[in-house]
Amino acid sequence: MDNVYVVSGARTAIGKAKRGTLVNYRPDDMAAEVIKAAVQRAGIQPEQVQDVVMGCAIPEQSQGMNVARIAALRAGMPDSVSAMTINRFCSSGLEAMSIAAAKIHAGSLDIAVAGGTESMSLVPSPGARFSPNPYLTAHHPEIYIGMGNAGDNVARDFGFTRAQLDAFALESNQKAVAAIDRGSFGDQIVPLEVPVNGKSTTFAVDEGPRRDTTLEGLAALKPAFAVSAELGFHTAGNSSQMSDGAAALVLMSGKAVKETGTKPLARFRSYNVAAGDPKYLGPAQLIAIPKACELAGISIADVGLFEINEAFASVALLVMRELKLDPKKVNVNGGAIALGHPLGCTGAKLSVQIIDEMRKRGERYGVVTMCIGGGMGAAGVFELVD
Repeated sequence: MDNVYVVSGARTAIGKAKRGTLVNYRPDDMAAEVIKAAVQRAGIQPEQVQDVVMGCAIPEQSQGMNVARIAALRAGMPDSVSAMTINRFCSSGLEAMSIAAAKIHAGSLDIAVAGGTESMSLVPSPGARFSPNPYLTAHHPEIYIGMGNAGDNVARDFGFTRAQLDAFALESNQKAVAAIDRGSFGDQIVPLEVPVNGKSTTFAVDEGPRRDTTLEGLAALKPAFAVSAELGFHTAGNSSQMSDGAAALVLMSGKAVKETGTKPLARFRSYNVAAGDPKYLGPAQLIAIPKACELAGISIADVGLFEINEAFASVALLVMRELKLDPKKVNVNGGAIALGHPLGCTGAKLSVQIIDEMRKRGERYGVVTMCIGGGMGAAGVFELVD
C-alpha cells in the first residue's frame, strides 16, 4: 500500500475507566473531538472526507447504532459523509485504518478518517447481555476464555515468571511517567473539556501511569484472574488498565496529497492478521509481525520502533523474546500497563503515538502490534515520509 498516506492524527488523553476523569464522558463525543481535530490538522474541509471508519470492541449502548456515523455527525461532518463501525476487539482501531487504506489502495476512496473509540466506564465488557453459543461452550469453550486467563496461560506455558512480569510492568510505568514529564504526548492529544462536579476541567494528560510503582508493591498484589497464586501470574499491576479514550487519523491517496497540498507524515505500508489457539494471547503476533514486514518489503531488523500493546506483560515479553527484538526499540514511552488500553481505540492510538515518535527520532519504519481476543494477533507497518 505504497500509495496510502497518513497525513494527520489525534488522540484524547487516556482516562482510567470507572474512576477517572472520563468516567461519564460519552464515547461518541470523544470520537467526535478526535475526528474534528484530525481533519483540522490535515488542513482539509470536512466535506472532502469520503468515508469514516471507526473501531469499537463493544459497539452497543452509548457506542452503538453505528457509532462512527454518530460521531462523524457530532463532529460537524456534513450528512453526505458516510461512516461505518467495525469490531476486531483490541485491533479494531488498526483494523479500521487497514479497511480505509485498502479502499484507498483499490482506488475507491481518496480521503478517509479512520480510528477508534471506547468507553470501558459506560459500556463494560462483555456487553449488556452475554449469550455464548451452546455448541461452542460444550466443544470449544476456549473461544470464551477470559483475557486475563489467556494471559496467565502464556506466562505458564511459555515460561515467564511473576518476577519477570512485575519487572516489565515497573519499567512500563517508569517510561510512561518520563514521557509525560518531558511532554512527549503533548502534540498528539486533543484536550477535552469535561464536566466534573458542576465545573469544567481540561483533560489533556494520560492519567494511568503510577509514579509510586515499586517492585515490592507489585509483588504484593494478588493474582487478578486465577483462583490461587500458584495458578495466576497477572495482577492489576502487570496487566493493562481498563480505559476510556479515542483516536483518529486522516488517510489519503497520493493523488489527494498532491491535490490538497497536504504534507504526509507516513505511509501505511502493510497490515496482517493471524490466528491460533484461542486459549492464548500473543502467539499469533509471531506470525502477523513477520508477515506484515514481508508485505512491506522489509525485515524485522529494519524496524526502528515497535508499539506492542501491553494487554498483559507476558504477551509483550513473548513477542520480544521470540522475535529477538531489541528492548530499546519497544514501547519507548511506556505501554498499556501504564498508559491504558481503551480496547477499540488502542490500535489507532498506538498509530498516532508511533508516527509521532518516528518523526522525532527519524526512524524510517515502525510497527504497531497487538494480541486480539479469540487467539488472534495483528500488526501494521508504517514508513516515515521525509
